Amino acid sequence: MSKSEESVSLEEQIDRWRSYLLRRQAIHSVDVAELEDHLREQVTALVKAGLSTDEAFLVAVKRMGALDELTREFAREHSDRLWKQLVVLPEDVRDQGERTPSDAFVAFALAVAAGILIKLPELFRIRLAENEWFYAHNLSFFVLPLLSGYFVWKRRVGARTLSVLAVAFAAAGVFANVYPFVPRGSTEVLSVIHLPIALWVAVGIAYAGGRWNEVAGRMDFIRFSGELFIYYVLMALGGGVFTGFLMMIFKTIGFDAGWFIQSWLLPCGAAGAVLVASWLVEAKQSVIENMAPVLTRLFTPLFAILLVTFLATMLLTGRAVDIERDALIGFDLLLVVVLGLLLYSVSARDAQLPRGVFDVMQVVLVVSALLADAVALWAISARISEFGITPNRVAGLGVNVILLVNLAWSAVLYIRFLRERGPFTDLERWQTNYLPVYAVWGAIVVIVFPFVFRYR
Repeated sequence: MSKSEESVSLEEQIDRWRSYLLRRQAIHSVDVAELEDHLREQVTALVKAGLSTDEAFLVAVKRMGALDELTREFAREHSDRLWKQLVVLPEDVRDQGERTPSDAFVAFALAVAAGILIKLPELFRIRLAENEWFYAHNLSFFVLPLLSGYFVWKRRVGARTLSVLAVAFAAAGVFANVYPFVPRGSTEVLSVIHLPIALWVAVGIAYAGGRWNEVAGRMDFIRFSGELFIYYVLMALGGGVFTGFLMMIFKTIGFDAGWFIQSWLLPCGAAGAVLVASWLVEAKQSVIENMAPVLTRLFTPLFAILLVTFLATMLLTGRAVDIERDALIGFDLLLVVVLGLLLYSVSARDAQLPRGVFDVMQVVLVVSALLADAVALWAISARISEFGITPNRVAGLGVNVILLVNLAWSAVLYIRFLRERGPFTDLERWQTNYLPVYAVWGAIVVIVFPFVFRYR
């Protein structure tokens, strides 16, 4: 579709939208003109982000529906058209001879490439069953560079950003493979865990394109990460059902498909599903209600009750310093989940909405998590004092300090917002500005810890 044809199509849709509003007596023509200006700004921004004109119009109308009841009704009546546009090419494009690669084609091609990459080491007799630590060190490189490449293509990232990403992945590959780790040592395990965390920020830079320096760009990446996780889990559940049927039907003819599932389906499917799930998030973003924020509203009260109950039980039993190592690991994971709930509640909340009960619940969650994090720090410090310094304890101490700082200032900003002494955007800005801290810590664990602890 040419630019002139797209503009005509856009003008027709805006005219239909304008007529719809003007037919309603509750809104004046001056208000419609103001809303139209806002709508055009939204469409322009979405087109620059990579959407087609039709998609940008419908997404912009849906976003404006959160501000205006009449626009919400219009979006509800017309949003079904967008689902067809996501999977069917417009008639005029099909009739023309133009053939450009769609997002779906590129994503699925990269998914196949990820499946091939994860099997590539076997050509050099590096098999997963015999070299699991090689795969553990390099698992990120089978998927994340391809995912970054997908966003580089989609966002038309410039040469400077592309060179930064290339250097980041190349340096990560060196640090992941050159250190003479003690087999199954603490620094090796920590490196395997923290490397994907550090590289995920590189994916975020590719995802945001030229908007990584903006709060909105980083917040969009946070939303994407949560939605990707949900889609991936749903795909994994569906894959489990598919695998069960695969084994069953081949068993009826006396053929054991276990070797294929273990050697091919699971590793290739797990790698390729990351690309497919990313495409699904991109294709469906802002079309339906995002699932991550919806689930956040469900689980925030439950986690708040859980943490308050934990703190009360700890005070009654006096077992703060007696938390064992495995419990501390699980406890840190719980704090990460709490932080995720906070992030997605922030990303889903309209900063212009008045304060409500859910905001109070968020403050309860953050403050209780902050107190629980202080308990975890106390317990880790006690273990270090009693048993000495180890890589795991130092890593645990660092993670808890990072979480403590994040939660403490988040609590301050949220309380300020509730007391009408600060805008909600301060909390958004704090959370997005804090993201690089996690990448820096992951890089420290990967690069510095092996030297300090002599690869043990």
